[in-house]
Amino acid sequence: MTDLSHASAARLLAAADIDAVIAIDRAHSGHVRRRFLATRLAAAEDRPADFVGVGVERGGALCAFAVVRLLPGMADPAQRVGVLEAIGVAERPDAHRASACLVEALSRMMRARGVRVLHSQVDWEDEDLLHFLEGTDCELVPRLALERRLAERLREPCKAS
Repeated sequence: MTDLSHASAARLLAAADIDAVIAIDRAHSGHVRRRFLATRLAAAEDRPADFVGVGVERGGALCAFAVVRLLPGMADPAQRVGVLEAIGVAERPDAHRASACLVEALSRMMRARGVRVLHSQVDWEDEDLLHFLEGTDCELVPRLALERRLAERLREPCKAS
């Protein structure tokens, strides 16, 4: 007889998973993003055409999660894309196995919804996340991300014509 108490099992996330998701996220980010994560979990539960929320359990406890927003493609709205909005894997000896289960389940669920590409943005200094994503066959793409802080004033005010 096989002992399944240590098997990883993927499932859809539910709003009730918020405390476990926050605990995993806080271990990586160093802060609590309750409002953001609660909003995303509720959206994944209420609007499965727009969000995918996946969790991995091991021994009955949530040990990994990911939330992806589903958007129409820019060139062709029918070619949907996924945007990784939140991901976390608990630090445990079997984290690699939980990660693999998470990525496989997430990929399967997105393909079932017609998504063929997953996008993400990562801070260059977040070495843990970069390393994780490299291990999932994510590739650096030729795209330049620009940012402008909106609290700053423009050099010259625009004049109405």
